[in-house]
Formats: sequence, C-alpha cells, structure tokens
Amino acid sequence: MELVKKFLLFILAMIAVSVTGQNTSLQNISLWPGKVPGELEAKHEPLVLPDQGDNITRISNVTNPALLVFDSCRNCNGSAVIICPGGGYSILAIDLEGYEIATWLNSLGITAFVLQYRVPDKRDGALQDLQRAVRVVRENAGKWNLDPDKIGVMGFSAGASLSARICTLPDSNLYQTIDQADKLPFRPDFCLLIYPAYLDQGPGKSISPENAPSKDTPLAFIFATADDPYSNSALVMASAMRDAQRPVELHLLPDGGHGYGLRQGKRAGETWPGLAHNWLDIILKEP
Repeated sequence: MELVKKFLLFILAMIAVSVTGQNTSLQNISLWPGKVPGELEAKHEPLVLPDQGDNITRISNVTNPALLVFDSCRNCNGSAVIICPGGGYSILAIDLEGYEIATWLNSLGITAFVLQYRVPDKRDGALQDLQRAVRVVRENAGKWNLDPDKIGVMGFSAGASLSARICTLPDSNLYQTIDQADKLPFRPDFCLLIYPAYLDQGPGKSISPENAPSKDTPLAFIFATADDPYSNSALVMASAMRDAQRPVELHLLPDGGHGYGLRQGKRAGETWPGLAHNWLDIILKEP
C-alpha cells in the first residue's frame, strides 16, 4: 500500500509539470485589475530562470501578481488552499512548491490556488498580494463551489513565512480598497507551514514580532526536520502558538534538509503529505 501511495504522488507531480508547462486550460487570475500597489515596474510576464539541473522551475521578477486556479478535483469538498511557493523572497520554486502541491491537493478533493507573488525582495508587496488573494477567493467562493469559511493558506520556506504573516497580521488593510472583495476578511481559516523560514528573527532567535500569534490566529500544521538550517522557525512558531493557546500540530523529523516539496527520494518529502492529509481530514470535517 505504501508503494502505491508513493507511485500515485509521483504520477500527480508529473501531471502537474505537464499541465502547467503547456498552460492550456488553467485559469490565471490577475490580482490587481489596475496598478499594483507600490509597484514601480510595469506589469509583464515573470522571468523564467535558467535550469539548474535539479528539475525545478524557478521564476522571478514578478510584477503582475496572480492566482493560478487548480479546480479539477473529482469530488471537491468545498474547501480551498492558497499555496505560497518558497524561494527566499528572491524567486518562486513554482512547480516544486506550487503546481505539484496544487495537483496533490486536488487529489484530496481540495480546490487549490498557486499564488504568484512579487519577487525579488518585495516582502511587503508579497503580503499585500496574499491579503488580496484570500479576499478574491472568498468573493468568488460561489463560482468554485467553496465554503468561504474553509479557505486556508499553505507555504513552503519563505512562502511559509508569508503564510504565517497573513495569519498573524493585525486586522488592518495594507492597501487602498479597490472593489467589493476588499471589504471581506483576509485572515485564512487554517494554515500549513512546511519547512518554514524567517519566523525566528526576534531577540535570541525568538519568534519574529510580525509573526507573534494572537487569539485570532487560525489553527496551524507545521512540518520541518531537525537538520534544516531554518528548523528553529518551526519550533518558535509552534511554541508561540501554544503560548497564545491556539491549536497547532508540529512534526519534526530528524533529517531531510530543506526544499524537498513532496518529491520522492527523501523521507521528509514522502512523510509530510500523509500527515497533512490526516490533519486536513480532521479540521475540514469540523462545522
């Protein structure tokens, strides 16, 4: 049975690469109908970086933030996840931590959206993009047959940092209201942080001030490995969630490194999807 699961995950990953490579049917939603707030460069297609020989597609120079919609699940359960790929806020590992994750979520019955947020070095702009993305998905929940109260975020590495920020952001708007979507709540209903980074920028490598949870922070699933140089981020975030009396599930494997996505070959990449699936099954069944 375990070999069958691994084989299916591999097939899903390959399908994602094929579909997005051809880009024939997936809907791409531009988040900002007019000027992108704070963006000086004109809107254009992102820069696809040269292959580094590791079978990962990397993009950068994103000036037109967008959502790529994955809604091909056969038995969609009404929930949705907005995926934030990682890349050190410099690039986006758009297939490894985006398209392949979305295809896997579709296999679980979850509608997925891959967020193409602003890079490089535009952390505040990226947060505006994610705040807007959650609202756009909520406003269009009826279009995708979604429950507007079951919309989560999922991030990898820097994308997990971004996901944590939207979950702990005070109830304030980061940009001027554009349309009706911006009157809706921006805080997700749940979050998954996979090998998160940059959450321990406080004194003595404590929780970063902007990531300190409050009573309004949604429940979280966190996964990392002890040999990951960024693994302290997972530990301090889980501890801060506990101190704030917010529901959190933490998994820490002894080894696996960083940046494995759900690809085969590393125990960590083969382990977290099953744990996340179980967690999602539980929380999404709650009223």
